[in-house]
Amino acid sequence: MSATDKTASADGRAVVTRFAPSPTGFLHIGGARTALFNLLYARHHGGTFRLRIEDTDRARSTQPAIDAILNGMRWLGLDWDGEEVYQFARADRHAAVAQTMVEHGHAYRCYLTQEELEAMRAAAQAAKQPLRIRSPWRDRTDHPADKPYVVRLRAPSDGAVTIEDRVQGSVTVQNAELDDLVLLRSDGTPTYMLAVVVDDHDMGVTHVIRGDDHLNNAFRQLPIYRAMDAVEGGWPDPVYAHIPLIHGSDGAKLSKRHGAVGIEAYRDELGILPEALDNYLLRLGWGHGDAEIISREEAIRWFDLGAVGKSPSRFDLKKLENLNGHYIRASDDARLADLVAEKLELDHDDTRRSILLAAMPSLKPRAANLNELSEATAFLFATRPLAIEEAAQPLLDGAAPALLARLHTALDAVHNWDTETTEAAVRSVAEEAGVKLGQVAQPLRVALTGRKTSPGIFDVLVLLGRAESLARIADHMTPIGA
Repeated sequence: MSATDKTASADGRAVVTRFAPSPTGFLHIGGARTALFNLLYARHHGGTFRLRIEDTDRARSTQPAIDAILNGMRWLGLDWDGEEVYQFARADRHAAVAQTMVEHGHAYRCYLTQEELEAMRAAAQAAKQPLRIRSPWRDRTDHPADKPYVVRLRAPSDGAVTIEDRVQGSVTVQNAELDDLVLLRSDGTPTYMLAVVVDDHDMGVTHVIRGDDHLNNAFRQLPIYRAMDAVEGGWPDPVYAHIPLIHGSDGAKLSKRHGAVGIEAYRDELGILPEALDNYLLRLGWGHGDAEIISREEAIRWFDLGAVGKSPSRFDLKKLENLNGHYIRASDDARLADLVAEKLELDHDDTRRSILLAAMPSLKPRAANLNELSEATAFLFATRPLAIEEAAQPLLDGAAPALLARLHTALDAVHNWDTETTEAAVRSVAEEAGVKLGQVAQPLRVALTGRKTSPGIFDVLVLLGRAESLARIADHMTPIGA
């Protein structure tokens, strides 16, 4: 157990954390970081990491969104323990807890009409005060038999509640600031506030690690824990840790206007590797000395809540791409070849895949993401005549066609086609022509790739092979003697 986080199992229970997304859209960056922190904390303490899909909003919860969350977590290696829990399927259990609270005086039936609620809201607005409902039905027993009602929490009205948050520190709220929140709607369905508490209890969650936009919810949820603990026992308060949100580079809350916010966009559109995104998210608000490149094993060994900062982190795409470049360079060539083949939508042509595999050592040092890596391989499969990028076209003018003709002759005479022999041939042409190597290599590069930049030109010659290289050079040379 970390010296900076001695409360991990203060009540003697094994650590259980959870990630509980709502399936109303993609798995976003902030959610992924929350899941990562929960996973690392549980693994650090030898505990359990659970996943709960909070699908009680039936109008907005969709199966594609659920699939996106599950796939995104698997892609990031955020492997949860056991089966995922679906909140909507537990509605009867949530309702049963609410009824137990009513029976023991910790909740009550409220018959306020919509008109009465609107009048209370208007009065609060006129007084420029927040709406805090203390229903007149809180202490009444003359319940009408035929009118709809909601079940409200009988929230404490005196004193204060203090939470020793593992990130935010000691936070106190006066109970007078809380209201009697709804536990069951008039149709008998549970609200989010009730369902979260019941599910966390039933799943054995010891540590609630989530965004600090939920800090106020903790004070509203604690009375439910304490009411049920008074009734049944065994409902201890969880340990809370509320993590600051992620902001954009301009300091505003991260949103679509800052670019991609969904995990699938970083994977599919930006070409980011999962281990790079994991590493970057870990460093957003948490640190271990000067360490920047942190493996999952190291993260599990080092992670603690005491090192999570209180201030929002700023998302920097450039830093992510720099980190991604490191992981691309360190990645297995066969894996990268498969990922590039997938991006290029190549069929299962073993020849093409073997070409990609052979190209990776030359290509990956220059790439910051899989898109750049894929783009850099385009010359390997281009058909003749090559499309020449506009900026490269001038390099094929002037003396270039004659130099390419001399290169064609010299390279055609090479027997063992490898980087050493092709380099010797190209250098000999430069020397005989009385020009620098670059003046020969530049038009050669354009003739072979159609671009001004590429991997090392001698690697390009070997990757293309003798026949294709000579054919591409011939397309742009002036025949000797012409």
